[in-house]
Amino acid sequence: MANETDRIEQEIAKAREELAGTLDQLVDRANPQRLADDAKVKAVALVSTPPVKYSLVGVGVLVALVVVRKIFR
Repeated sequence: MANETDRIEQEIAKAREELAGTLDQLVDRANPQRLADDAKVKAVALVSTPPVKYSLVGVGVLVALVVVRKIFR
């Protein structure tokens, strides 16, 4: 009976350690600063791709031309 109790206590201790590890991982994944940093890295990577980069440059040039045209009219 004592042997059974010791085994159950060891299983409970092991389960607590695993649960604590899982909780630590969830806290790390849900960290708002880390989520913001990940989103920033993904956005910069997307904007750095040639199709998006050149499209943004084209839109910027178009907006600049429209503003200059409005100023001189």
